[in-house]
Amino acid sequence: MKTPYAEYLRQDIRLVILRLLAEMTAYRANSSVLTMALDNYGHTLSRDQVKTELHWLLEQGALTLDDVGPVLVATLTERGQDIAAGRVRAPGIKRPGA
Repeated sequence: MKTPYAEYLRQDIRLVILRLLAEMTAYRANSSVLTMALDNYGHTLSRDQVKTELHWLLEQGALTLDDVGPVLVATLTERGQDIAAGRVRAPGIKRPGA
């Protein structure tokens, strides 16, 4: 069965978030920066949508979150690094290409 397009996009957004965090100093970024960076990768989301995806990734153990006023600060976990690098598969997150 094929993945519906909306779910495919959601899985790609989650992978892009993890890969962006993997590139950041200290593996951290706030939700505002991630929103702008996602836009550069063709994913135009509201800040609320980004926060929703961050909370989903938190539930999967891929990152931790700190609530700092109007933004969330996301920090990549070891599991998140493994998912971003393709060493671990996680349902709901696109597997990176070869």
